[in-house]
Amino acid sequence: MEGEPTPGAATELRESLMAVARQLRRHRPDNGLTLSQMQLLGEINRAGVTTPAELATRMHVRVQSLTDSLNELESRDLIARRPDEADRRRQLVETTDDGAALLAADRAERDTWLHQTMRDNLSELECDLLMLVAPILRKLAESEPR
Repeated sequence: MEGEPTPGAATELRESLMAVARQLRRHRPDNGLTLSQMQLLGEINRAGVTTPAELATRMHVRVQSLTDSLNELESRDLIARRPDEADRRRQLVETTDDGAALLAADRAERDTWLHQTMRDNLSELECDLLMLVAPILRKLAESEPR
């Protein structure tokens, strides 16, 4: 099939994406949370009101492995937990205003770094090409494995 990606192309793309991801991690503000705690906070924020079990499924981990991070996020008033009115055995988790603000600041810092780096290192054409590719990368990220 013409235009089919080669294994080498997939390797090059993976390595490039990982290099950008490493740079983005390096340009996070120091807010005292681990990367996994930040990822969990972000997942809670994206989910809205959710349960630890749903979070574990979304993050492909066991519920027990989230317990310490959930406790830390709650102790810092970044998330709130409450019983589910429909099933009192279940616990609901959601981001607090402080949690949303921390995420917004974190994202803004990384966006600022990326914008500055693109402006300083890429031509206008290269920036335009990246913006054309962004929805395609999102499509890959959101695809389900076969």
